[in-house]
Amino acid sequence: MQTGKIGVTTENIFPIIKKFLYSDHEIFLRELISNAVDATQKLRTLSNMGDIKGELGDLTIRVSVDKKKNTLTVSDSGIGMTEEEIDKYINQIALSSAEDFLEKYKNQSNAIIGHFGLGFYSSFMVSEKVEIITKSYRKNAKTVKWSCSGTPEYAIEESEREGRGTDIILYLDKESKEFLEESKISSLLRKYCRYLPVEIAFGKEKEWKDGKEVELEKDKIINNTNPLWTQKPADLKDEDYNKFYHDLYPTVEDPLFNIHLNVDYPFNLTGILYFPRIKNNIEIQKNKIQLYCNQVFVTDSVEGIVPEFLTLLHGVLDSPDIPLNVSRSYLQSDSNVKKISSHITKKVADRLAEIFKNDREQFEKKWDDLKLFIEYGMISEEKFYEKAQKFSLLKNTDGKYFTFEEYQKLIKDQQTDKNKNLVYLYATNAEEQHSFIDAAKTKGYDVLLMDGQLDTHFINHIETKFKDSRFTRVDADVIDKLIEKEASKESKLTADQQNRLTPVFQSQLPKKANYIVTYESLAESDNPLVITQSEFMRRMKDMSALGGGMSFYGELPDSYNLVVNGNHPLVLRISNELEEKVGKDLSKLNEKIKPLSENKAKLDKDAKDKKEEEIKQEEKDRIEELTKKITELENKKDEKLKKFGAENKLVKQLIDLALLANGQLKGEELTKFVKRSIELM
Repeated sequence: MQTGKIGVTTENIFPIIKKFLYSDHEIFLRELISNAVDATQKLRTLSNMGDIKGELGDLTIRVSVDKKKNTLTVSDSGIGMTEEEIDKYINQIALSSAEDFLEKYKNQSNAIIGHFGLGFYSSFMVSEKVEIITKSYRKNAKTVKWSCSGTPEYAIEESEREGRGTDIILYLDKESKEFLEESKISSLLRKYCRYLPVEIAFGKEKEWKDGKEVELEKDKIINNTNPLWTQKPADLKDEDYNKFYHDLYPTVEDPLFNIHLNVDYPFNLTGILYFPRIKNNIEIQKNKIQLYCNQVFVTDSVEGIVPEFLTLLHGVLDSPDIPLNVSRSYLQSDSNVKKISSHITKKVADRLAEIFKNDREQFEKKWDDLKLFIEYGMISEEKFYEKAQKFSLLKNTDGKYFTFEEYQKLIKDQQTDKNKNLVYLYATNAEEQHSFIDAAKTKGYDVLLMDGQLDTHFINHIETKFKDSRFTRVDADVIDKLIEKEASKESKLTADQQNRLTPVFQSQLPKKANYIVTYESLAESDNPLVITQSEFMRRMKDMSALGGGMSFYGELPDSYNLVVNGNHPLVLRISNELEEKVGKDLSKLNEKIKPLSENKAKLDKDAKDKKEEEIKQEEKDRIEELTKKITELENKKDEKLKKFGAENKLVKQLIDLALLANGQLKGEELTKFVKRSIELM
């Protein structure tokens, strides 16, 4: 028997392996099976080169557990190792047999995973002792047994094994008993090894007979050695892609379409990416793309490895250029991963452009499902935006679709304002904003429907890209103000009448939000009152609700404009009724206010050119007294106007109509409105 010390630079290598080598201890099984696949693929390569004669026989890799012995074993029929190779590749940590092999057979090697060495030592994360029983494919090779109990000391001795290959036997430690359970090993094999290129057997197939489960002689093969992404796209049909999709994601509906990647320059990359039906639900799982290295599962946490918007896709990516390491930060800093990420973005954009060009009708039918994905990409990736602007669509309230260029041509003549800016009108809810949409259409305008969850961000983004253009929600102002083209019409209300009407309308407005009463000279056929919200304030509040860094605006109360049509007959009627009922009282109050205001104005004028200390105290007291009397009289006027407004059913009816058109009349107030409408009729 030979004994010795493993060639490491520190006595503490095993605690390091147990704690820090990999972020998840279950990875050990992936590493051991990857090594077994390596050994088998090397054997195939040597056979193809003619270095091995005759049939290779059964190359199945077998995984087994023995609860009595407390062991988990991985066995292969690959090339095996000699005592010298064990000394080189096992005892000298950090050397890799795969690297030597690749160098020798770099033009013929068949998918060598390539991490023998440290990968093997991951077994000590779960084991108190590990044994290797191995026999080389070389002629007259002896069987060698290597054993180590998690210290730098190891032992090598001769042993017995039928045929070439390697058995790795793990004596599991107390904390790792879970890896003796069939269900646990089955789930790990399915997660990490379900697409490996060499058949892996775990247990036997079972079937139900006479009411009980019976074990058969047939091995239970847990993997598909020829997954869809390794096959030629020309040999596959839509049914094949959909079947594979449901194999990956059993509970989801069919995808929209897929992209089959097959790149061999400037790096190797294969895979299939699917466009799922994500619609308006942005809260989706972002662990749907599985990353593989030569059919070995690496991770499904691909944020930062592929661009953020691509994490909305489902599917598989496989590249030998992706390091077999589960540290995301390591993957993100890898130059090959960055190149792959950039290339995938380009391929996705090219595929979408191809579908749009070849079958626009189908593309439009799928647009509502694709929209979130494409908008997300355009906002977050400039290179994607450059390509996507040619096939990204805008949908109007009539359900018609336009490219950016097509829509610009459609609205250019009608929707250019007096400052030569092109105004894109949009609605976020076709039902709630119907009256505003209808008013815009009556003017000959077109209105976009922007009801997606990302549309607030998207509008802000493309507004910076479109030259001499702005986006305005259709209820941001009265229709004549949305796209200003000429001087305003004259108002039939005087400034004094407007001042009197303001408290009248304020008396009936809801207290849950701020309403600013303004006046516009609109056509008599336009609505008497319209409630609008500033485009800027509404966008800021929308951005705040979406977590757009505008939290200050989110804390502000809602603020609206009550726009009064100064030319509408019903508004003029209210003004006339006001004059009839309280006009005399207001005139008397004005007569009292007038001399007080004149007197105060004279005192203010005299005090204006004096320094503070030059103004006599009696002058200050007189100004304060006049101000108080004027304020009291103004308040009396205000009370009379509000009392008139509060008792006037027509005022309340017009305000409720404006609230109803804006989707703000609900509950008890809506019930009262219906009853009052019947009374008025």
